[in-house]
Amino acid sequence: MAYRGPYAFHVPIHPLGLGLDKGREGLPVPPEHIERKLAAILAADVSGYSRLMSSDEEGTLMRLKSHRRELIDPKITEHNGRIVKTTGDGLLVEFASVVDAMRCAVEVQRGMADRNSDVPTEKRIEFRVGINVGDIIIDDDDILGDGVNVAARLEGLADPGGICVSGRVYEDTRGRIDIAFEDTGEQQLKNIAWPVRVFRAQLSGTAGVARPALARSDKPYVAVLPFQNMSGDPEQEYFSDGITEDIITALSKHRSLLVIARNSTFAFKGQGIDIRLVGTKLGADYIIEGGVRKMGERIRITAQLIETEGGRHLWAERYDRNLDDIFEVQDEIVATIAARIEPEVSTAELRRAEKKPPATLRAWDLLQLGKKHLYRSTAEDNLEAQRLFRHAIELDPELAEAHAYLSYALVLGMTYFEADPDDGRLHDVVAIARQAVELDDQDALIRFIYGRALVARGAYAHALSELQTAVELNPNLAVVHCGLADALAYEGRFAEAMPFFHKAIELSPYDPQRWAFYSYRALAHLLAREFDQAVEWANKAVLVPRCHYWPLAHRVSALGYLQIGNELAPALNELLQRKPHFSGGFARRRLFYLKNPVDLDTYVEGLRRAGLPE
Repeated sequence: MAYRGPYAFHVPIHPLGLGLDKGREGLPVPPEHIERKLAAILAADVSGYSRLMSSDEEGTLMRLKSHRRELIDPKITEHNGRIVKTTGDGLLVEFASVVDAMRCAVEVQRGMADRNSDVPTEKRIEFRVGINVGDIIIDDDDILGDGVNVAARLEGLADPGGICVSGRVYEDTRGRIDIAFEDTGEQQLKNIAWPVRVFRAQLSGTAGVARPALARSDKPYVAVLPFQNMSGDPEQEYFSDGITEDIITALSKHRSLLVIARNSTFAFKGQGIDIRLVGTKLGADYIIEGGVRKMGERIRITAQLIETEGGRHLWAERYDRNLDDIFEVQDEIVATIAARIEPEVSTAELRRAEKKPPATLRAWDLLQLGKKHLYRSTAEDNLEAQRLFRHAIELDPELAEAHAYLSYALVLGMTYFEADPDDGRLHDVVAIARQAVELDDQDALIRFIYGRALVARGAYAHALSELQTAVELNPNLAVVHCGLADALAYEGRFAEAMPFFHKAIELSPYDPQRWAFYSYRALAHLLAREFDQAVEWANKAVLVPRCHYWPLAHRVSALGYLQIGNELAPALNELLQRKPHFSGGFARRRLFYLKNPVDLDTYVEGLRRAGLPE
């Protein structure tokens, strides 16, 4: 159904979502005769027009004509716009340049604010403006199609005197227009088949690099520049472009990052511009660049991550592969790069937060600092992490990640430290994690943490569902594979669990928290009574810096069954040095999430055989 808003523009919609293309006799026009082009569309109308007309019809018309004559129409001309149609209180304008459209809208709205400064509120004429970039159909002097419809819907979301733009407009104008934007997230617009990312222009201030104003807009912005085709063969251009596009898609699934759209980054293809300048133009905090070289039946891909502020290189890697199956190779490399980038950016963001004075810390900064304490894996740091997450929630109650990490810190407090894992606490951690999911159900990490909370509660079936969803949302996030494997192991499905453990380790082989991947795998082998492998993976965990005491305990329990004297004594000594009062009873209290009594008995029996008291 066509949009019928304040304009009453008639924009026919084809059943397939395109403008209904008809000739002058009302008959369909053959597709080859349809003229299309890409354009920026500005839609505007007067807020409260009916009310203004009913109270002062002549005065309203006179003032509206004055605004049009003295401000609006000259600005449209100045910025190379074409007025497609007017309907009393509404305008539909086409621009060849989205930057021109945005500048025109900003200058008009600021000009209207000045003109209204001495006008009583009830008599002010205030425009709402929506801007979109899209493919449009040319019908004589008219324009049709979803590109127009989206602009009209965006106008309806704007405040009086405000501007709403689509995500594509935001990406194409950021860094080029001296204003900030507020990210309102994806919106389902009426009669538009897909969700549209909507941004509100902040007209009251300026920003050299446009950033959204919501707390979650503090997330780092990442731009993936087109990977260079270094083969000297133009026919291989498709492969380097494909690698770039797939990395953009893969990184977009990491909701802790904001990834700049392909259309913006591909504008820099082949230009060789300084990274810091590219970062400024795109508003990016981090740049990923690389190259692709084909050498016979081998391919080499290089990639590096650069922090735009100062141009510091954070990470670089080279991948050499055989071209037995080029698409499998591409998928493998993309997954590996995506998995490696997110932890590097998170570490860099933490360094930024640590440099800020305490008085300037925002919710996002507190979240990063909380993660730092959480992963130190001490009782004191765990409590500090909980405090920081709660503070972040106070500053921004809708910061879903803060709720999720608070739940996670509470679970780890019960598992690793001395917090009492009673039913009340378990109910709280599940409720807090569920709230995070309600705030953002498309974040794989949040679904993972909810799954972990459900595991702690012993709700394995529900936990598996959440963890499987997390893997589907972001198959390149190592921790979600580990979480799914762990939950499968607790259900006794050891053979099914192992490929997910393997995938987690493969995706993030240098993860600072990889000791946990090894430790959970060691526990799974132990519960499966595969004691040699339990010792092998526990030994790997123990070698990782800041490893927790649990893999030491897993190793002791497995060695209790194996009775390898030259290994058992030093392993037991190392555990008791880290956790002097460790015992079978302590293990039963901390491993409360093992609902199968046989699993607990297996674990504690190994400790008993190793010489630890019940």
